[in-house]
Amino acid sequence: MQVLRGRNPLDGTAIEVSFEDDLITQIRQVSHEERGWISAGLIDLQVNGYGGEDINAEDVSAETVLRFTEKMLATGVTTFLPTVITSSEAKITKALRAIADARRRSSVAASAIPYVHVEGPHISPVDGYRGAHPLDHVRKPNLDEFARWQEVSGGLVGMITLSPHSPEAAEYIAAVTGQGVVVALGHTDASSDEIRKAVDAGAKLSTHLGNGTPALLPRHSNVVWTQLAEDRLSATLIADGQHIPADALKVMVRAKGVQRSILVSDAVSVAGNPPGVYETAVGGLVELHESGRLSLAGTEYLAGAVLPLKDGVVHMCSMTGVTLAQALAMATVNPGRFVGGRGVLEVGARADLIRFTVNEVAQAMQLETVIVGGKEWHSTSHCS
Repeated sequence: MQVLRGRNPLDGTAIEVSFEDDLITQIRQVSHEERGWISAGLIDLQVNGYGGEDINAEDVSAETVLRFTEKMLATGVTTFLPTVITSSEAKITKALRAIADARRRSSVAASAIPYVHVEGPHISPVDGYRGAHPLDHVRKPNLDEFARWQEVSGGLVGMITLSPHSPEAAEYIAAVTGQGVVVALGHTDASSDEIRKAVDAGAKLSTHLGNGTPALLPRHSNVVWTQLAEDRLSATLIADGQHIPADALKVMVRAKGVQRSILVSDAVSVAGNPPGVYETAVGGLVELHESGRLSLAGTEYLAGAVLPLKDGVVHMCSMTGVTLAQALAMATVNPGRFVGGRGVLEVGARADLIRFTVNEVAQAMQLETVIVGGKEWHSTSHCS
C-alpha cells in the first residue's frame, strides 16, 4: 500500500490518501504540516496537441499519440480527449486509427484516453463562427460517416462538437446520443430555437463557450446568451487570459454555476514550446509570444491556446475569484461526469492523483507528484 499526503483544497487540512494497485483505499486526516495541495488527476475534454505533438498533423501515428500521452501526464492531466478537428474524412479516420492503435499498444494510453472528441466537421461555414476550421471540409451531419468513424476506431468517438443550424442536426444528435456519444454545441450560428431543439434531442455541452464566435454579435439574441441561459447545457471554458476577458469569464461562471462550468485547455501542438514562430497543421504559420498569446504570424488573431490545464486552474481563480477547490472541480469532477465519473477523490476511485503548489506570482501550478493508476509518473516513463 502506498500513500500520498497533502492539503485538502476544500478546507486546507492535511490528509493522507492510501492506495493499492490502482484504487484509493483510504483517506484520513493527519496532523502533519503539509505545504502542497492534493487533488484527483486533471481531466481535459478538449486538447489538440502539446509539446510538438499534433493529433491533426498529416503524419499522425500511434507513436505521436503515445508521446502526446506522456506529455499530458507530465502536466498532471491523467485523463484527456484527443480532439480531432474539421478535415477530410480520410484525415479524420487516419487520426482515429492512430489513436485506436496507440490504445491497443499501451495500457497507460488506453486508460488516459477513454474516447476521442471530434470537433466538427458539422459546424457553421460562416466566417467568425467557423474559427480556424477549414471551410472546404465543413459539411452537414451524416450518420453514414459517423458509422465509418466508429468502424475504423472500434467505437472510439465519444464526443462530437457540432452546430445545430442544419435541418439534419436534431435527428443526428438523437441518433448519436442514443449510442452513448456526448454532443456539444460549438462553432455555431444556430438560432435560439435551433439550440433548444438540439438540447431537446440530447446535446449536453457547449464547447469553449464565448469562443468560436465573431467579434460582433447581435446585442441580445445571440448564441452565447442562449447557451448561457440553457440550464441543461454545461459549458467548457478556456481560462488562459487570452480567449475570454476576466469580466466575461466571471459572468459565464456565475450564469452556469460552478457545477456546470468545465475547464479545458484547447491546447495545440505549440503548447509547451518556447516563444517563436512555428508551422502548424491548423493555422499554418503562427507566432507564440512571450505573453503566452498564440497568433497567426504577423497578426493579432488567435491561432489556438497554449496554457496547460493545470495553469488554467490557477488563472480561473485569479480571473473570477472562485476558490482553488472550485477551480479544481472544474478540471476534475465536473468533466469527470462525461468520462465515467472520474476526477473524484474518494475511496474506491481510481488512484489518479496530483500533489502541487501554487505560484501566485507566475500564475502557475507547480507539480510535485503525479500518480497514474497507483504508480508515480516520471517524465522518463514510457506508455507501455
